[in-house]
Amino acid sequence: MTNRRDVLRKLSFGASSLLTLPYGNKDTLKLFLPEKDQTDSILNPITAIVLGAGNRGNLYGNYGLHYPEQMNIVGVAEPIPLRIQRFSTQHNIEENKQFETWEHVFEQPKFADAVIITTPDDLHYGPCMKALEMGYDVLLEKPIAPTEIECRNILKLAKQTGRIVAVCHVLRYAPYFMKLRELVQNGSIGELISVQHFEPIEHIHMSHSYVRGNWHNSKKTTPIILAKSCHDLDILRWIVGKPCNRISAFGNLKWFTKSNMPEGATPRCMDGCLVEKECPYSAMKIYYRNRQRTFVFDLPTDPEKQGDYILEKLRTTDYGRCVYQMENDQPDHYIVNMEFESGITSAFSMEAFTSYHGRRTRIMGSHGDIVGDMTKFQFTNFITGEVNNWEMSTDGHGGGDWKLAADWIRAVSRNDASLLSSTIDDSIESHIMGFMAEKSRKEGNIINVRL
Repeated sequence: MTNRRDVLRKLSFGASSLLTLPYGNKDTLKLFLPEKDQTDSILNPITAIVLGAGNRGNLYGNYGLHYPEQMNIVGVAEPIPLRIQRFSTQHNIEENKQFETWEHVFEQPKFADAVIITTPDDLHYGPCMKALEMGYDVLLEKPIAPTEIECRNILKLAKQTGRIVAVCHVLRYAPYFMKLRELVQNGSIGELISVQHFEPIEHIHMSHSYVRGNWHNSKKTTPIILAKSCHDLDILRWIVGKPCNRISAFGNLKWFTKSNMPEGATPRCMDGCLVEKECPYSAMKIYYRNRQRTFVFDLPTDPEKQGDYILEKLRTTDYGRCVYQMENDQPDHYIVNMEFESGITSAFSMEAFTSYHGRRTRIMGSHGDIVGDMTKFQFTNFITGEVNNWEMSTDGHGGGDWKLAADWIRAVSRNDASLLSSTIDDSIESHIMGFMAEKSRKEGNIINVRL
C-alpha cells in the first residue's frame, strides 16, 4: 500500500505540498496535495464510479492512482472508445464495469460507495438524481444542474436520502482564497465594506470553450455565468459570509457574431480563409500550428500521427469553424453587482478579451485592504501601516482540486458531510445567485435573491 510520504519521495518533492502533473499536451497542472489530517483518518479506501472520462474525470480519477489507500475507481461510463479504454487500463477496471453511458451504470445493482459526475453540464441532473435514489454518495462537477428547479430537486433528494453531495467548488480549497477568507472573517481588515472580483477568461480560452466548444450555446448547456463563473459567485458568498439580498447584471455577446465577420472569411479556417493568418482566433493557428488546447481531441500517443489527426478534427468538428459563424449565444463580457446582508457590496466582472487569465481580487475593509491575483496578495493594515505580502504558484483553480477530493473521500468514509466545505447545501446559494443574475441581465431589473 502506498502512503503519501512514499508518493512524495517517488515524485521527488521532498517536503513540498505542490504536485505538478501533465495537462493536455504542453501545459502542466499544479495541485496542492491534501494535508496529513485529511488522509490519516481514512481506515479503508472508498470505491467510486466515474461518469465521464474526460479532463475532469481523469483529474479526480488520478487522485485514486496516487492515493490507492483512500480511493479505488471500480467503474466508468464514457461514450468515446479511446477515453474509456485509456481510463479503464489506468485503473484496472473490469470489462463488465465499463459502460457507454451513465444510464447503463444504474441498470446494475449498486456496486460502489460513490459516484463522481463529470459529464457535460446538461447531463448532471439525471445521473445525480439516479445515484441518490440508489444510495450512492456523489462528487458533482459544477454547475449543479442547468436550471434552478433541478438544483433544488437535487438538494431536496440529498436531504431525503441522507446521502452526501459535494459540489466541485474547488476555489474554497485554494490556499489563496482560504487565506483571504481567514483575513476577512477574523477581523484583520476591520469590518468588511466591499469586494471587487475580476475573472479574465483570456481570448483564446473564450473562443475555444464558449464560442466553438461544448459551452457555446447556453440553451443546450448552461449560461456562462454558471458554466464559467459559478466558482466566482460561490467564492464571493463564502468570503463575505453573509447572504446576498439583491443582484443586478449587464452583459451581451458583442464580438463573436456574423456582423463582425471579416471579408473573405470561410465557414472553416482551413478552407481558404483570406484572413486566417491575421486572425487571432484562427483554428489552424491555435490547434495545428501552436498546438494549444488539443487535449479535447484525445490525440494518438505517436507524435508523428498527431498533426494529421488534428487536421481531421478541424475538418469535421466545431473546433475548425469560424468563430464569427457559430451558433453561439454566450455573452463575451458580463458584470454582476451584488448587495449582501449588512450593506456589503460586491462587483464581479467576467471578461473574454484579455491576453491573460487568473482571477484578481480587491477587498476593502474599515481597517485594511487586500489586493491579489490568485498567486499573491498584498495586505495593508490601516492602523499600523504595515504591508504584508503572500505568494504562491498555482493553476487556474488555485490548486485546490485534490484537497477537495481528500475532504470528500473522508466525508464519505465517515458518512459525515460536515467535513466538507462545499456541500450541496452550501453550494446551491451561489447557483441561485447565478440564475438571478441571468434573469436580471435579460430583464434589465434589480432582482431580489430568493433562497
